[in-house]
Amino acid sequence: MYQRIIVPTDGSDITSKAVEQALQLAKALGSKIYAISVKEPFPYSAVSEMQPTPPQEFFDAQERIAQARLRAVASAAEAAGVPCEAHSIEALHAWEAIIEHAKRVEGDLVVMASHGRRGVQALLLGSETQKVLTHSTIPVLVVR
Repeated sequence: MYQRIIVPTDGSDITSKAVEQALQLAKALGSKIYAISVKEPFPYSAVSEMQPTPPQEFFDAQERIAQARLRAVASAAEAAGVPCEAHSIEALHAWEAIIEHAKRVEGDLVVMASHGRRGVQALLLGSETQKVLTHSTIPVLVVR
């Protein structure tokens, strides 16, 4: 059924719940997990001399954070006996990166967390999960 499960991670507690669910499902189905952590691009501005952090230092920090998040998923997958590939990707919009990555690895399910924001808060903050749900061509399992 689902053999290639995409699991985005931002290192939050709610994401940990999604990882747990994805691992349980993968173990039951004999599936492989594809973990993804999306890195923010450098916030270039017209006044580059005023940037508090040099670009390379920013990129290195983003990669360290992404790799730590991915190691947590890979370790949990190893402990559960589930095969896992982990990828860090730089993108302006996480939801687009998740969908593109799912296409690239021929994923057939995305398992991701939702913070459960409603009303004005959801409207103002937006929701990466909602955008994945809206634009994905493959099933999305939302964990809350």
